[in-house]
Amino acid sequence: MSTYVFSDVHGHRATLERVLERVSPAADDRFFCLGDMIDRGPDPVGVLRVCRALPNVSALMGNHEDLMMSCLNDPADPLASLNWGINGGAKTSTGLAELSDDEANDLVDWVRDLPRWDQAVVGGRRYLLVHAGVNLSAPAPDVWDDDSAAAYLRAQDPEELSWIREEFWGAERGLSGADGSGPVVVAGHTPTPYLERMARDLDRAPLGGDGLARMVRVGADRWDIDCCAAGGAGVGQVLILRLDDGEEFYEPVREGE
Repeated sequence: MSTYVFSDVHGHRATLERVLERVSPAADDRFFCLGDMIDRGPDPVGVLRVCRALPNVSALMGNHEDLMMSCLNDPADPLASLNWGINGGAKTSTGLAELSDDEANDLVDWVRDLPRWDQAVVGGRRYLLVHAGVNLSAPAPDVWDDDSAAAYLRAQDPEELSWIREEFWGAERGLSGADGSGPVVVAGHTPTPYLERMARDLDRAPLGGDGLARMVRVGADRWDIDCCAAGGAGVGQVLILRLDDGEEFYEPVREGE
């Protein structure tokens, strides 16, 4: 059994399907999708369908799913509609409108119930899985186990789990103790090229020699896996990261997809 994590596909269904073909998941593998499946790209509804069908999948609420639900929960609110629209929601709204009522309602209900966080222990290391990051000023437990990690994440502001940016990536340190123990926070939301002006102690340049975005580790315990798929062809990629061994599976976004 392997454990995979990815984030911020932003409607690029064809790109996601290609990288999944390379990963070739087994029936007992686990997938964590950290949100922002929708908006901007050409087939957000297709991405929702693909993510939902993955084996043993746990998908999270990203800020774009949050924008969508704010709009759909109160269609009469002009600000909610405006916020979703200016953040790329037109493709998603159109895609949902093209479905039957039953399928559209089924997908929307699935998104509505998505959690804001999850956790996994792989190879003896604990991973806190969120869309955007955590508020590092919140008191951390002395001992990290399933219960204390869940309590730490439940105590976070749900909005910050989906929206936080500079306060998380720009903090002087993460959750690891002086001995290097403690969980790794894996998040998306912030395209990795942004980290060059936001964070310290990057493990490598966010853009590879081919000009495409790649994941970046901030210190030892903050991993950004938003590889700029929202930016489209030329810079954007979809990454699936295997937590068991750190293998990175990339697929560039192609023109027109």
